[in-house]
Amino acid sequence: MTQRTLINDLASLPDGPVKVAGWVETVRDQKRVQFVILRDESGSAQLVNPVNDETAETAGKISALMHGSFISVEGDLKADERVKLGGLEVKVRSLTVESVAKDSPIADDSSIDKRLDWRFLDLRRPEAQLIFRVQTTIEHALRQHWVDEGFIELHTPKLMATASESRAELFEVPYFDTTAYLAQSPQLFKQMAQSAGFGKIFEIAPAFRADPSFTSRHSTEFTSVDSEISWIDSHEQVMQLHETLLTKAVAAVVEKHGAAIKEHFDIDLQVPTMPFPRITHAEVKSIVEARGHTIERTDGDLDPEAERQISQHVKEEMGHDFVFVTEYPSSVRPFYHLRPEGDGSVTNSYDLIYNGVEISTGAQREHRVDVLEAQILEKGMDPSELEEYLDFFRYGVPPHGGFGMGLARVVMLMLGLGSIRESTFLFRGPTRLTP
Repeated sequence: MTQRTLINDLASLPDGPVKVAGWVETVRDQKRVQFVILRDESGSAQLVNPVNDETAETAGKISALMHGSFISVEGDLKADERVKLGGLEVKVRSLTVESVAKDSPIADDSSIDKRLDWRFLDLRRPEAQLIFRVQTTIEHALRQHWVDEGFIELHTPKLMATASESRAELFEVPYFDTTAYLAQSPQLFKQMAQSAGFGKIFEIAPAFRADPSFTSRHSTEFTSVDSEISWIDSHEQVMQLHETLLTKAVAAVVEKHGAAIKEHFDIDLQVPTMPFPRITHAEVKSIVEARGHTIERTDGDLDPEAERQISQHVKEEMGHDFVFVTEYPSSVRPFYHLRPEGDGSVTNSYDLIYNGVEISTGAQREHRVDVLEAQILEKGMDPSELEEYLDFFRYGVPPHGGFGMGLARVVMLMLGLGSIRESTFLFRGPTRLTP
């Protein structure tokens, strides 16, 4: 039996018998010859069937084909430079209709919500598949670096007995005779691994935020990329790890998908230089105000326009797509961010902004239990609800720090997509739980 060949591999084969399979993109049913554009997970190819008495049965099948139907074809591969699609075609000898498709409910101009309703059809677009090939390459490059550097991969639980940072933006889940919470991040468990002596860990896994936002960059379930390391002196070592990981990830994407990204998204993706620019939060506010934007938030944090403005400034002045905004005010940071000696108003923390949007928060963690208890109270939280967390520190933990990063945001910004809905396989938001 002839083995199926991926369409992308046809160019490496000599003329002769082949078997291909996929779904029908288009049919040109002419009087004397029929053409079918067949797509599989690797690409598209042209099938040709001359219409005559010997091919009448196959011609009838082709005439009845609907867009999206899945077929398998055995035929003869022939190189032909006149064929625009890959310079080759397959002359059909036999055709089997594996499944018949109905008329598609979506079109090229359908709205994003309509396309999400029919996501399995929307994802048949080659540019949609490229998004997730890029995501795969990013994850592989990150994991390769971690493994090469001796990191341990963890799979932390997503059901928690207590709130991870606060009770805000938490999903409650009935859990037998009590209530559980879906984890906002693996933060507490990452830190537990430092107390356990693991040293360096990472995780790529789901996280959940009960955030009612409808922006282009928010979702209620997302893939979080997390890493934590022991024996650091400041958040600078965390930033060095972070920029190394991202530089290797972008380099891998450029090498493997650079040409396809240019073809489908018209982006000349460039590998960033290291070190990434670092600008303190206070300096960012001054730069942004000088550019004409007034931050109206009263808590001291940056707003989305400020993130866009500082990103544009860095791009114009330094030619860089990334910028670390460092030393965030303690008023807008969680209780476990370390504050430098002599200045409790700021933290050893950062946000990483990529092409105008924040993709990650990182920090050196506070590892002194008495300081943690004081900062928990300062934030208006109840230390008794964090007793198990505080136990990590009562029995010893080294100085440590880490980051959490949204994978879909990175992909969205890398490819210039309009919404995180495009870079998420199946998006979850306040009004979407299907498909």
